[in-house]
Amino acid sequence: MRAAAAITGIGETEYSKNSGMSDKALQLQAITRAVADAGLKPHDVDGFIPSSIGPGLTAEDFVDNMGTPDLRFSVTLHIGGASGIAGIQDAAIAVSSGVANHVVVVSGRNGSSMHRISHAQAARGIQAPHRQHMVSMEFEGIYGANVPMQFYALIAQRHMHLYGTTSEHLGAVAVTMRRHAGMNEKAIMRAPITIEDHQASRMITTPFHLFDCCIETDGATAVVVSSAERAADAKHGPARILGIAEGHPDSPSSTATRVDHGRVGIAKAAPRAFAMAGLTPQDLKLAMFYDPFTFIPIYTLENLGIVRPGEGGPFVAEGNIGLGGKLPVNTHGGLHSQAHSQSGLNHVAEAVKQLRGTAGQAQVADPDPCVVTGMGDFGNGGVMLLSAR
Repeated sequence: MRAAAAITGIGETEYSKNSGMSDKALQLQAITRAVADAGLKPHDVDGFIPSSIGPGLTAEDFVDNMGTPDLRFSVTLHIGGASGIAGIQDAAIAVSSGVANHVVVVSGRNGSSMHRISHAQAARGIQAPHRQHMVSMEFEGIYGANVPMQFYALIAQRHMHLYGTTSEHLGAVAVTMRRHAGMNEKAIMRAPITIEDHQASRMITTPFHLFDCCIETDGATAVVVSSAERAADAKHGPARILGIAEGHPDSPSSTATRVDHGRVGIAKAAPRAFAMAGLTPQDLKLAMFYDPFTFIPIYTLENLGIVRPGEGGPFVAEGNIGLGGKLPVNTHGGLHSQAHSQSGLNHVAEAVKQLRGTAGQAQVADPDPCVVTGMGDFGNGGVMLLSAR
């Protein structure tokens, strides 16, 4: 699998709080842009991997609109924020084995405007569709833990207890993500913040302040995955997939019953991805970490083996994840400040831009190799290593 497939095209919609488009239209726009970016025509695509997050679209929804003459491969994943990387893994398997030629992985939804509609409907007594969470209601739900920030708060508090991680460490992540977003015209939250701003923001669920939580947005992102042979003719230099893997934590549907809160799916996936790539965590020059909450980049640094358990907080507080630091993280602003509704595929798009040298003000001088992670509720993980060499 090493370098047997590559990302040849990326496409993003605008990220906003009110797109005025349907979920399907958003995803189709991202797909169209990704296909054009790859130098392909719609009929060249013969595989689709839609996200299970949001509207629940199928490959057939895209075939009807894109005019795909020969659909050869399709799959839908149900692992939340890890679905983007896991979907690229499936696409890489398909194209490298000859099952398909070019597979599109897409995710997107009206994550902001639809929530406002649901709240307005609830105020008028209209019952919104039930959102099923993969959680053991026996252990979490009965105590009122019903949303992701509460589940991850449990893990964060345990980490603080064991290692002395502080709220200021979390704040250092928030400040850095916002600084990076300030250089990204596509980002929603671009105004700079300080540690003092972070500490003064209201508490949502201990230990997470408002500025520890990602934003909800409307938007979509798509990527085209092609075989190494076909990628050689791509419009842009391909981002080769050197290593990729998915992993799932012990007790995957309950955080409260987990024996080891310090080890999630990416900890299991990372050794496989690095071995496939022939790299070590110390070889990394750039990272795109799935960051629904500021604790997660700290957690990810440790789960990938970049730093030891308990060292993640001081590492970020020392400025190591900012531009010019030892390992720049989320140069686009991440889910925290750019956008959140794409299963982490906006992280993949930023990684590809960096490897192409088209990341604008946030361009890293030497971004190769780059790691991209995904994390879904409640600790499902994906790890991908990319290189332009």
